[in-house]
Amino acid sequence: MALLSYEFMRRAFMAGIFIAGIAPMLGVFLVIRRQSLMADTLSHVSLAGVALGFFLNLNPTMTTLLVVVVAAIIMEYLQNMYSSYSEISIAILMAAGLAVALVLMKLAPGSSAVSIQSYLFGSIVTVTWSQVIFLGILFVLVGLLFFLFKRPMYVLTFDEDIAAVDGLPVRMMSMIFNVVTGVAIAIMIPIAGALLISAIMILPAATGMRSGKSFNMVILISVIIGFIGIIGGLTGSFYLDTPPGATITLGFIFLFLLMNGLRRLRMMTQRKKNQND
Repeated sequence: MALLSYEFMRRAFMAGIFIAGIAPMLGVFLVIRRQSLMADTLSHVSLAGVALGFFLNLNPTMTTLLVVVVAAIIMEYLQNMYSSYSEISIAILMAAGLAVALVLMKLAPGSSAVSIQSYLFGSIVTVTWSQVIFLGILFVLVGLLFFLFKRPMYVLTFDEDIAAVDGLPVRMMSMIFNVVTGVAIAIMIPIAGALLISAIMILPAATGMRSGKSFNMVILISVIIGFIGIIGGLTGSFYLDTPPGATITLGFIFLFLLMNGLRRLRMMTQRKKNQND
């Protein structure tokens, strides 16, 4: 393929493969726990970390990691405080993150505004090898955590009361999950963009949940959908000269509609078959 003759596309595909493994795997747990907006919230909070990096003249990735991890811990605290109104934590953190980002953008040097805008939309085709290595390490870490703690997380995700009865450290596990999700978002933000990262995490998971009949199958289908959507989106972006992040997101939406359409068609066919019998 001609596009693989370009080194930036090879880096993009490598990054895309790692993201396709990381994002849907975390996204499934977020969707089942009804925390789909958590990814969106942490991505908005990450802008405050980026702005803080430019304001202090530090590496934005490092400050973003710090801010997002702190925000993930605060989110868990607020969810415990408002256990019956968990969406309050999302509203508070999203508003705080955007407010801090806007203030720091105004106080930071003038050129930083343009740089921060690149974090809004990201650019997977400008990914560096160091970012690819970061993603590879994160992919291995998330994979190990998934296989080691799949059963406890499964119990925690579906019923926290049962998890507590089983003796699982519910609050600690939930906080660690939030932190891991925050770290993943912080690392993927420069590549996928703050405005689209939640779509890359949630849409494959939502598609997998409509197609899989077991938890393991949902995870597998979500990762496969993630891989097809990202690789297909990158390929389409290259040949159509469209923004990579937006093209990938549209690809996920198309796959979501396609899988739902096929599922509905299969159900209608089965219903007619049963009526004929």
